[in-house]
Amino acid sequence: MRMRLFDRQGRVRERALTLLALRGKDAAAGDRTLIRFTAPNDIKGTAFLVWEHANADDERFLFLPALGRARRIASDETQGSFVGSDFTYEDIGGRELESYAYRLIDDRATWKAADGRTHKVYTLESRSRDANARFPRVVSLVRQDNFVVVHAEIHNKRDEAQKTFDVLKLDRVAGYWTTLELRMTDALQRTRTELVMEKVEYNVGLKPEDFSRRELERSSGR
Repeated sequence: MRMRLFDRQGRVRERALTLLALRGKDAAAGDRTLIRFTAPNDIKGTAFLVWEHANADDERFLFLPALGRARRIASDETQGSFVGSDFTYEDIGGRELESYAYRLIDDRATWKAADGRTHKVYTLESRSRDANARFPRVVSLVRQDNFVVVHAEIHNKRDEAQKTFDVLKLDRVAGYWTTLELRMTDALQRTRTELVMEKVEYNVGLKPEDFSRRELERSSGR
Protein backbone atom coordinates (compact mmCIF):
# COMPACT_ATOMS: atom_id res chain seq x y z
CA MET A 1 0.00 0.00 0.00
CA ARG A 2 1.12 3.59 -0.65
CA MET A 3 0.24 6.58 1.52
CA ARG A 4 0.58 10.02 -0.04
CA LEU A 5 0.45 13.09 2.21
CA PHE A 6 -0.19 16.48 0.57
CA ASP A 7 0.53 19.66 2.53
CA ARG A 8 -1.18 23.04 2.01
CA GLN A 9 1.39 24.00 -0.65
CA GLY A 10 0.58 20.83 -2.61
CA ARG A 11 3.91 19.18 -1.79
CA VAL A 12 3.70 15.43 -1.40
CA ARG A 13 5.44 12.88 0.81
CA GLU A 14 5.05 9.19 0.11
CA ARG A 15 5.15 6.23 2.48
CA ALA A 16 5.01 2.48 1.89
CA LEU A 17 3.16 0.17 4.25
CA THR A 18 1.57 -3.24 4.55
CA LEU A 19 -1.74 -4.12 6.18
CA LEU A 20 -2.64 -7.53 7.58
CA ALA A 21 -6.19 -8.26 8.72
CA LEU A 22 -7.87 -11.26 10.31
CA ARG A 23 -11.62 -11.61 10.63
CA GLY A 24 -12.86 -12.94 13.97
CA LYS A 25 -13.99 -16.54 13.69
CA ASP A 26 -17.21 -15.89 15.63
CA ALA A 27 -19.21 -13.06 17.25
CA ALA A 28 -17.14 -13.20 20.43
CA ALA A 29 -13.79 -12.91 18.62
CA GLY A 30 -13.25 -9.48 17.08
CA ASP A 31 -11.24 -8.61 13.98
CA ARG A 32 -7.51 -7.90 14.19
CA THR A 33 -5.40 -5.52 12.11
CA LEU A 34 -1.66 -4.95 11.90
CA ILE A 35 -0.12 -2.13 9.85
CA ARG A 36 3.64 -1.84 9.27
CA PHE A 37 5.47 1.06 7.60
CA THR A 38 8.37 -0.06 5.40
CA ALA A 39 9.57 3.25 3.87
CA PRO A 40 10.96 5.90 4.01
CA ASN A 41 13.57 5.57 6.73
CA ASP A 42 12.07 8.22 9.02
CA ILE A 43 8.97 6.08 9.58
CA LYS A 44 10.23 2.61 8.71
CA GLY A 45 9.52 0.14 11.51
CA THR A 46 6.53 2.07 12.91
CA ALA A 47 3.56 -0.26 13.34
CA PHE A 48 -0.05 -0.12 14.52
CA LEU A 49 -2.02 -3.03 15.97
CA VAL A 50 -5.77 -3.19 16.61
CA TRP A 51 -7.68 -5.82 18.54
CA GLU A 52 -11.43 -5.44 18.18
CA HIS A 53 -13.62 -6.90 20.92
CA ALA A 54 -17.31 -7.68 20.65
CA ASN A 55 -18.10 -7.12 24.34
CA ALA A 56 -15.36 -4.75 25.46
CA ASP A 57 -13.47 -1.67 24.29
CA ASP A 58 -11.18 -2.20 21.33
CA GLU A 59 -7.44 -2.10 22.01
CA ARG A 60 -4.96 -0.14 19.89
CA PHE A 61 -1.17 -0.20 20.15
CA LEU A 62 1.42 1.93 18.37
CA PHE A 63 5.03 0.79 18.07
CA LEU A 64 7.67 3.47 17.51
CA PRO A 65 11.23 2.21 16.85
CA ALA A 66 12.74 5.18 18.69
CA LEU A 67 10.93 4.10 21.88
CA GLY A 68 11.65 0.42 21.34
CA ARG A 69 8.28 -0.62 22.70
CA ALA A 70 4.56 -0.45 21.95
CA ARG A 71 2.29 2.01 23.69
CA ARG A 72 -1.45 1.72 24.08
CA ILE A 73 -3.58 4.35 22.33
CA ALA A 74 -6.04 5.64 24.93
CA SER A 75 -9.72 6.01 24.12
CA ASP A 76 -9.46 9.82 24.13
CA GLU A 77 -6.71 9.63 21.46
CA THR A 78 -8.68 7.67 18.85
CA GLN A 79 -9.68 10.82 16.94
CA GLY A 80 -6.12 12.11 16.86
CA SER A 81 -3.99 12.08 13.71
CA PHE A 82 -2.66 8.70 12.64
CA VAL A 83 1.13 9.17 12.19
CA GLY A 84 0.72 12.72 10.89
CA SER A 85 -1.87 11.90 8.23
CA ASP A 86 -5.41 13.26 7.74
CA PHE A 87 -6.78 9.92 8.92
CA THR A 88 -7.39 9.29 12.63
CA TYR A 89 -6.66 6.15 14.63
CA GLU A 90 -10.41 5.57 14.55
CA ASP A 91 -10.50 5.86 10.74
CA ILE A 92 -7.75 3.28 10.40
CA GLY A 93 -8.58 0.94 13.27
CA GLY A 94 -12.37 1.10 13.19
CA ARG A 95 -14.86 2.65 15.56
CA GLU A 96 -16.83 1.24 18.46
CA LEU A 97 -20.38 0.90 17.08
CA GLU A 98 -21.85 1.48 20.54
CA SER A 99 -20.00 4.81 20.82
CA TYR A 100 -22.31 6.39 18.24
CA ALA A 101 -26.03 6.92 17.75
CA TYR A 102 -27.25 6.43 14.18
CA ARG A 103 -30.03 7.96 12.10
CA LEU A 104 -31.07 7.13 8.55
CA ILE A 105 -31.51 10.45 6.75
CA ASP A 106 -32.38 9.24 3.24
CA ASP A 107 -32.74 5.87 1.52
CA ARG A 108 -33.24 7.20 -2.01
CA ALA A 109 -30.02 9.16 -2.56
CA THR A 110 -27.45 8.33 -5.26
CA TRP A 111 -23.67 8.52 -5.54
CA LYS A 112 -21.64 8.83 -8.73
CA ALA A 113 -18.46 6.75 -8.83
CA ALA A 114 -15.23 7.83 -10.51
CA ASP A 115 -16.08 5.60 -13.49
CA GLY A 116 -19.26 7.59 -14.05
CA ARG A 117 -21.67 4.95 -12.80
CA THR A 118 -24.44 5.96 -10.41
CA HIS A 119 -25.31 3.82 -7.40
CA LYS A 120 -28.13 3.97 -4.87
CA VAL A 121 -26.92 4.85 -1.39
CA TYR A 122 -28.20 5.29 2.14
CA THR A 123 -27.46 8.64 3.80
CA LEU A 124 -26.56 7.85 7.40
CA GLU A 125 -25.82 10.23 10.27
CA SER A 126 -23.56 9.07 13.12
CA ARG A 127 -23.39 11.09 16.34
CA SER A 128 -20.75 10.39 18.97
CA ARG A 129 -21.98 9.68 22.49
CA ASP A 130 -18.78 11.31 23.80
CA ALA A 131 -19.44 14.99 24.56
CA ASN A 132 -15.71 15.72 24.15
CA ALA A 133 -15.31 14.05 20.76
CA ARG A 134 -13.14 16.01 18.33
CA PHE A 135 -15.41 14.98 15.45
CA PRO A 136 -18.85 14.39 16.97
CA ARG A 137 -20.92 14.02 13.79
CA VAL A 138 -20.43 12.17 10.51
CA VAL A 139 -22.77 12.04 7.52
CA SER A 140 -21.97 9.01 5.35
CA LEU A 141 -23.12 7.62 2.01
CA VAL A 142 -23.37 3.82 2.13
CA ARG A 143 -23.84 1.87 -1.10
CA GLN A 144 -27.04 -0.14 -0.90
CA ASP A 145 -25.75 -3.11 -2.92
CA ASN A 146 -22.62 -3.84 -0.85
CA PHE A 147 -22.89 -1.62 2.29
CA VAL A 148 -19.50 0.04 1.65
CA VAL A 149 -19.10 3.63 2.89
CA VAL A 150 -18.10 5.54 -0.26
CA HIS A 151 -18.28 9.15 0.96
CA ALA A 152 -18.43 10.89 4.32
CA GLU A 153 -18.49 14.42 5.67
CA ILE A 154 -16.86 14.60 9.10
CA HIS A 155 -17.98 17.50 11.30
CA ASN A 156 -15.96 19.16 14.06
CA LYS A 157 -17.28 20.58 17.34
CA ARG A 158 -18.48 23.73 15.53
CA ASP A 159 -20.46 21.43 13.23
CA GLU A 160 -18.30 22.44 10.27
CA ALA A 161 -17.73 19.74 7.67
CA GLN A 162 -13.98 19.86 8.29
CA LYS A 163 -12.97 16.58 6.66
CA THR A 164 -14.22 14.69 3.63
CA PHE A 165 -13.68 11.00 2.95
CA ASP A 166 -13.98 9.62 -0.59
CA VAL A 167 -13.58 6.20 -2.16
CA LEU A 168 -11.86 6.69 -5.51
CA LYS A 169 -11.69 3.06 -6.63
CA LEU A 170 -13.75 0.11 -5.47
CA ASP A 171 -13.75 -3.36 -7.01
CA ARG A 172 -14.12 -7.04 -6.26
CA VAL A 173 -10.92 -8.90 -5.40
CA ALA A 174 -11.25 -12.68 -5.01
CA GLY A 175 -14.98 -12.14 -4.63
CA TYR A 176 -14.69 -9.50 -1.86
CA TRP A 177 -15.60 -5.84 -2.30
CA THR A 178 -12.33 -4.01 -1.70
CA THR A 179 -11.50 -0.31 -1.49
CA LEU A 180 -8.43 0.13 -3.69
CA GLU A 181 -8.02 3.91 -3.57
CA LEU A 182 -9.30 6.34 -0.94
CA ARG A 183 -8.75 9.93 0.11
CA MET A 184 -9.23 12.03 3.25
CA THR A 185 -9.26 15.81 2.82
CA ASP A 186 -9.06 18.40 5.63
CA ALA A 187 -10.64 21.65 4.41
CA LEU A 188 -9.45 23.71 7.38
CA GLN A 189 -5.85 22.51 7.28
CA ARG A 190 -5.90 22.44 3.46
CA THR A 191 -4.21 19.02 3.44
CA ARG A 192 -5.16 15.61 2.15
CA THR A 193 -4.00 12.01 2.44
CA GLU A 194 -4.45 9.32 -0.19
CA LEU A 195 -4.12 5.55 0.22
CA VAL A 196 -3.58 3.30 -2.80
CA MET A 197 -3.61 -0.49 -2.60
CA GLU A 198 -0.90 -1.90 -4.85
CA LYS A 199 -1.53 -5.59 -4.15
CA VAL A 200 -4.36 -7.37 -2.34
CA GLU A 201 -4.51 -11.03 -1.29
CA TYR A 202 -7.14 -12.92 0.69
CA ASN A 203 -7.07 -16.23 2.56
CA VAL A 204 -3.30 -16.34 3.02
CA GLY A 205 -3.30 -18.40 6.23
CA LEU A 206 -2.97 -15.73 8.92
CA LYS A 207 -3.46 -16.82 12.55
CA PRO A 208 -4.38 -14.93 15.76
CA GLU A 209 -0.80 -15.22 17.01
CA ASP A 210 0.32 -13.15 13.99
CA PHE A 211 -1.38 -10.20 15.71
CA SER A 212 0.16 -10.35 19.19
CA ARG A 213 1.98 -7.46 20.87
CA ARG A 214 5.15 -9.54 20.72
CA GLU A 215 4.71 -9.93 16.96
CA LEU A 216 4.03 -6.20 16.66
CA GLU A 217 7.37 -5.33 18.23
CA ARG A 218 9.36 -8.20 16.73
CA SER A 219 8.22 -7.62 13.18
CA SER A 220 8.77 -3.90 13.37
CA GLY A 221 12.52 -3.97 13.52
CA ARG A 222 13.46 -5.21 16.97
